[in-house]
Amino acid sequence: MTHQEQPVETPPRAPSPEHRFATLAVHAGAPHDPVTGAVIEPLSLSTTFEQTAVGKPVGQYEYSRSSNPNRDNFEKAVAALEHARYALAFSSGSAATATILQSLASGSHVVSVSDVYGGTHRYFTKVAAAHGVHVTFSPSIELDVEELIRPGVTKLVWIESPSNPTLSLVDIRAVANIAHAHGILVVVDNTFLSPYIQNPLDHGADIVVHSVTKYINGHSDVVMGCAAFNSADLYSRLSFLQNAIGAVPSAFDAWLAHRGLKTLHLRAREASTNATVVATTLRASPHVLAVNYPGLPSHPQHRIALKQHRGGMGGGMLSFRLRGGKRAAERFCQFTRVFTLAESLGGVESLVEVPSSMTHAGIPREAREAAGVFDDLVRVSCGVEDAEDLREDVLQALEKAVAETVGKAEQNGEVMNGE
Repeated sequence: MTHQEQPVETPPRAPSPEHRFATLAVHAGAPHDPVTGAVIEPLSLSTTFEQTAVGKPVGQYEYSRSSNPNRDNFEKAVAALEHARYALAFSSGSAATATILQSLASGSHVVSVSDVYGGTHRYFTKVAAAHGVHVTFSPSIELDVEELIRPGVTKLVWIESPSNPTLSLVDIRAVANIAHAHGILVVVDNTFLSPYIQNPLDHGADIVVHSVTKYINGHSDVVMGCAAFNSADLYSRLSFLQNAIGAVPSAFDAWLAHRGLKTLHLRAREASTNATVVATTLRASPHVLAVNYPGLPSHPQHRIALKQHRGGMGGGMLSFRLRGGKRAAERFCQFTRVFTLAESLGGVESLVEVPSSMTHAGIPREAREAAGVFDDLVRVSCGVEDAEDLREDVLQALEKAVAETVGKAEQNGEVMNGE
């Protein structure tokens, strides 16, 4: 540089809240490296950081369990996409759930929707109960929440919308209005839709949680969770527990999840488009008894989707019941060629599973069926493959599964469901 040249000041790269979703997804929490100019953040694997004197670290970091550059950047990105002031990352979605429940005092009461993820149900009934936090499950929380509240004792209302795996929706604002009138916090598990399709904080929720493993990361190679919220008090309580419990993700997982988040809007749109095609195909099939998909006008809470979801999108998840019972459901999952039989969801690849025997097998049969999780229910996660390939795969697997199962049942003189 000559003496006449002046250094050029580079404006901050982090976008403002006024930017739209796609811009935030790419740039939030992703400043360019000031030393090298790298446009992608470096991976910081160090577990500890130098101090120039006792109690005086060089920068803002001391020990990686307490904070790490990659985790901080990912949390900033999630907060931006969920319209939150704060976000915290955890080692799994279950760890995020556990930390929130751990913040409640012994003797506290929680009201939850009935059809929650099997791991959430397991934590509520087996772990939270052991430390004195009791959960009441409701199949119709909008109607029941007022009467289920125990004054002075109920501290939390837990919502999944859509629920796992029946894809029921909840009017978040309606429940939040009732809960807040009693000084009760509302938590929404937004895993099935992602921040692109739904922002629960905008509808009155106090905390939004995700299994980052699913849509936010989106590539089936990271197990993580997160929670986002606006309250400084919640940040103080939950960040203390995050550090004290130590249920934090590795720097590499945070880096990978942040990379995945940058294309969330593209993947979520394509998955929703594909799911709409698959759901419409299933609904038209004589082999299918019922289809659960919020994007269809036939869904009983479709009006909520139009109000709460971006553009009324239904998301990439659906479930359906087919003729032939449990055997047909299992055979369907084995006959698909594009869809992979596997647990989890939200990745670029399409998956199928039978919840009663897989993700929700730990829930007692009576409770499972009361929530609509029958043995013949198949859960579908649509990825980003070609929609026509997915449609053809569903049709050929249906034909084979139902023909084989119903044919054998008729030979044996059995009566199949829906007949």
